[in-house]
Amino acid sequence: MRPNLTPHLLIPFAACSAEAWLPTLQSLPPDGFKRLGQLLQGMKLVQTDTQVAESFSPPHERALARALGLATRDTADGLLPWAASKAMEELQAGLEKAWAWITPCHWAMGHLHATLSDPALLDLQEDESRRLLALMQPYFETDGITLHYLAPGRWLAEGELFRGLPTASMDRVLARNVDAWLPNTKNAAPLRRLQNEMQMLLYTHPSNDERAARRQLPVNSFWISGTGDLPSAELGEALTPDIFQREREKISVPRSLAEAVFREDWAGYAQAWATLEAGDMAALLARQQRGESVRLTLCGESSAQTFETQRAGLRTRISNFFSSLRPLDILKKL
Repeated sequence: MRPNLTPHLLIPFAACSAEAWLPTLQSLPPDGFKRLGQLLQGMKLVQTDTQVAESFSPPHERALARALGLATRDTADGLLPWAASKAMEELQAGLEKAWAWITPCHWAMGHLHATLSDPALLDLQEDESRRLLALMQPYFETDGITLHYLAPGRWLAEGELFRGLPTASMDRVLARNVDAWLPNTKNAAPLRRLQNEMQMLLYTHPSNDERAARRQLPVNSFWISGTGDLPSAELGEALTPDIFQREREKISVPRSLAEAVFREDWAGYAQAWATLEAGDMAALLARQQRGESVRLTLCGESSAQTFETQRAGLRTRISNFFSSLRPLDILKKL
């Protein structure tokens, strides 16, 4: 399955389950969704993807993985191979290996449960991150896992334990109780043990004393996500680095709405919509008005809907004008 190279705007958290979400959108100016509405008038719905809000893979990641040729609608929940695709690009790793993202993070410990804090708040620097990786690497190696430094806030992990192991996206668990999102299959037992070992190791480690002296949150755990291996044979043929890069360049995935949701910043959320309208949405509309075919995917916490430019005659355009849904009505369905 080769990726679709049509220009594509994919918007995570265009809707969410927070109580403040709907009042925030209802308070926008009357023309707050003007360009979104104009885009939708020239489009048809081509795909709807709905799963429970408790799925490990959120709708925007499922949609993006399919657009990039990394997954199909039959791909199991929690097995979008984000780490394997990055290993292919950065390490020229073969298709046969299984990979995971390892994200150093801070778990805020409460009386009853732990909450995952935004890893960006750690502000890890490269030298500190590399020291942490070197500290943890021997423990991972006992379970056949090799760590590879990629960036201060994210490492790659290579190992058979990650093959067929469903894991939850960071976007599912941020600011939430981690218990419901931890890997719970039998083959995840070594990783749960490893996580406990790392929590004990990091709890009293001098690096966290240094962080405390700088008034920074301690690194006291890690999160596993993006697990699995790249699609086999037929699908894998599309996943050369060159084709993968071309497809990525055709897809825009703005994170401003998601970031505002995680901060519970509803004024920021409203401003993010205004920025999208004036920027990405206006650019996509201009391309559609010039006669190009474009795609738009709107994502919530349970569903994603993908729309594509519809070539239509005058009668169809008139019909679409009078029967078109208001953008807010569409967003409520996500």
